[in-house]
Amino acid sequence: MTKIKSVQGSESRILSVGSYRPTRIVPNSEIVDRIDSSDEWIQQRTGIIQRHIAGPHESVIDMAISAAEVALHRAKITIADIDTVIVATITFPYQAPSAATAIIERMGNPKAAAFDISAACAGFCYGVGMANDLVRGGTSKKVLVIGVEKISDFTDPDDRATAFIFADGAGAVVIGASEETGIGPTIWGSDADSRSAIVMEPAWTDYKLHPEKLMRELQWPNIAQQGQTVFRWAVYQMSKAGLRALEAAGVTPDQLGAFIPHQANFRIIETMAKEMKIPDSVVVADDIKTNGNTSAASIPLAMDALLEAHPELHGTLALLIGYGAGLVYAGQVVQLPPAP
Repeated sequence: MTKIKSVQGSESRILSVGSYRPTRIVPNSEIVDRIDSSDEWIQQRTGIIQRHIAGPHESVIDMAISAAEVALHRAKITIADIDTVIVATITFPYQAPSAATAIIERMGNPKAAAFDISAACAGFCYGVGMANDLVRGGTSKKVLVIGVEKISDFTDPDDRATAFIFADGAGAVVIGASEETGIGPTIWGSDADSRSAIVMEPAWTDYKLHPEKLMRELQWPNIAQQGQTVFRWAVYQMSKAGLRALEAAGVTPDQLGAFIPHQANFRIIETMAKEMKIPDSVVVADDIKTNGNTSAASIPLAMDALLEAHPELHGTLALLIGYGAGLVYAGQVVQLPPAP
């Protein structure tokens, strides 16, 4: 019997990280009157002080390319060296073609493999896990993973539960071969029985019974969530997932340099760290305070900000964990990129 030729892959690691934050900064004071809230209430509930919001003509593609160019420059390569592009996003406003193909066309490498993944706030960690497997399996040599969102396009400014939470931005990493293991096994899954806890869709009501109403009355979709349900799930179930990721990588919490979870809510982040017994010696990402919740972009944005503030963390181990609409989650231990 003829056998398939074995392809010897290698270990992989994150070679570089880059990010892009829109220049417009929106403090809580610009939001509170419209939703009958206060700066104090928002900070106490979420930790958010301000967020970055993209301009009206600034697209998901624009932001993704800006972040990617930084990551490529720091890795000392060009887009021509990338053979696979994975884009994690839920706010690219087209079902097809993908954001990934638009990005490689504009960046000048239109023959690379390119696809989007829709895993909401867990999307970046899904992408890292897939890129790790692609490199280790020999399918790809260098993978560009981008998390990008323009959630301001999908946020109801009058919704008291969400108007102050979400923001815009992009983060990217280059993942390539390594002599040593730089990315641990990805722990992922979902709790789809509660998938309606976070949604981004119009109110469908009786459109299935009366489809003629669809085009006449259907409004642009906005994101909505059941705050308490998501909070409890994130704190207690994601803490367990984080511990599983540590165990899978053979790492204990005290061996971490950083903890970089999805930046959804600083109270969630603090409680997760406590539940996992993350020691004070580990630096905990708090990008949520100045950048809001940027969904699939939040982890690479937080990673880049953390390395800028703490350059000594380059090359150390970090626990990543993302979670969001679905309810889906993914996490892994990674070696942070070397200093550029």
